[in-house]
Amino acid sequence: MPAVFVHGNPETAAVWDLLLAELEAAGTAPADLIRLSPPGFGAPLPAGFGATVREYRDWLIGELTGFAEPVDLVGHDWGGGHVLNAVMSRPDLVRSWVSDTIGVYDPDYVWHELAQRWQTPGVGEADVAARFGAPLDQRIATLVERGMGEAVAERVAQGQNEAMGRAVIALYTSATRPVMDELGRDLENAARRPGLVLLATEDHVVGTVEQRRRGARRAGARVEVLDGLGHWWMTHDPRRGAEVLTRFWASLDHG
Repeated sequence: MPAVFVHGNPETAAVWDLLLAELEAAGTAPADLIRLSPPGFGAPLPAGFGATVREYRDWLIGELTGFAEPVDLVGHDWGGGHVLNAVMSRPDLVRSWVSDTIGVYDPDYVWHELAQRWQTPGVGEADVAARFGAPLDQRIATLVERGMGEAVAERVAQGQNEAMGRAVIALYTSATRPVMDELGRDLENAARRPGLVLLATEDHVVGTVEQRRRGARRAGARVEVLDGLGHWWMTHDPRRGAEVLTRFWASLDHG
């Protein structure tokens, strides 16, 4: 059964390195661990691709239709949003889904300070130009300061570039509250497939604990609490993350 991983912002597929190594060590075949890089985030931005939240949904649906069977889909950060948007629209493409970002669909969710900056004309463009145009060591330091494990930050920072900056601005400006509220109205559709919400207690950018739990209830999903871990939980305790995923998938095999 393929397990497909989708990362978010400001990341590349390297954010999964440690987690996938643990899954391999636990017995998952490497060929069954597949990473999909959203355009602009470790993959080229195709001509004509506007990098809006709905275009990323359609991109992921297109990728999933290429698999011969439904997959176990895992998303982090905006990848978790793309996962939910795809599953709400095409639950037939997955056997199960996992997301750590469901809180952003809560009507009471407020975008974090950096997201609001990226949604502000002029301010956002200046921020990404400075952020992704900085020397490599500064980009690494910024990721570590925001909570990413240093070993992974070194790999991720190498993939940050001007195209990622353009994608960040387009994505966040397309995902204002009215848009997210509209997308979130279909959250119950995600209950058509088994779901798991990862709730990292020290992650303060994807909604409050209650907002995430409300989203999980609406989506009919189980909740796994990652106590003491933050936004980049997979870079700090990949073994725990692998154990959680393996246990969830095993429950589907025996359910």
